[in-house]
Amino acid sequence: MKSNARTLYMIPYVLWILLFVIAPILLVLYYSFFNIEGEFSFVNYEKFFTPVYLNMTLSSFWYAFLITFFSLIVAYPAAYLLTKTKHKQLWLLLIILPSWINLLLKAYAFLGIFGTYGPINAFLDVLGIGSKQILFTDFSFVFVSVYIFIPFMILPIFNALEKLNPSLVDAAHDLGASSWTTFRRVVFPLTIDGVKAGCQAVFIPSLSLFMITRLIAGNRVITLGTAIEQHFLVTQDWGMGSMIAVFLIIAMVLTMIVTGNRKRGMKIEKKW
Repeated sequence: MKSNARTLYMIPYVLWILLFVIAPILLVLYYSFFNIEGEFSFVNYEKFFTPVYLNMTLSSFWYAFLITFFSLIVAYPAAYLLTKTKHKQLWLLLIILPSWINLLLKAYAFLGIFGTYGPINAFLDVLGIGSKQILFTDFSFVFVSVYIFIPFMILPIFNALEKLNPSLVDAAHDLGASSWTTFRRVVFPLTIDGVKAGCQAVFIPSLSLFMITRLIAGNRVITLGTAIEQHFLVTQDWGMGSMIAVFLIIAMVLTMIVTGNRKRGMKIEKKW
């Protein structure tokens, strides 16, 4: 009886996976084998391994790495401080709240903030530095991307820190470990799963950014996500766009495997 009920409950889940996960992936894979004339061909795969697309791939991974790195540098101390504050849930809500706002609205807000007559340049004028070209630069692209993705880095790290047994930190101090050694040998290793989850949540979508590259970077930053948009909406080369999407799917799966959680024994060191 329980087995039948479990099977019945699984039907909606299986249908959802088949219709909205597996079917779209198979459709993208199917289209990747057709050239712009609609003929079956491997030309898209051959074209991808040319210098143009390989440089674009390296650029995408480099910017995704930068976005993930700076998000982690900001998010870990922020998450740690949140665990020590009095109204931590309220502060966490205020950090997550901007992620509920439409991405396009946030991008247009930064167009005004970083613009020639925006508040940042006005502040630079007051300091006597003068107006600078902030928009349409690598800095503006990475800064806005980090701002958008940082809540997804803070949340898993915060949860990992909240689950950390404080008696382990006290024990490390009692055994003579400094604050830095305690963080390096106890706190960080025990929260590494939260760091991995945050890196996944930031790195994977960063690989396929396209709206921010157009609005904030002014197409100075060309990523694989931008190439997919161009092939589907401008050149109408759906086959090449699908091929790049297939590569991104493979890259995302490999990223999840590499950064996935593994069961491992805990090594206890007697000396710090």
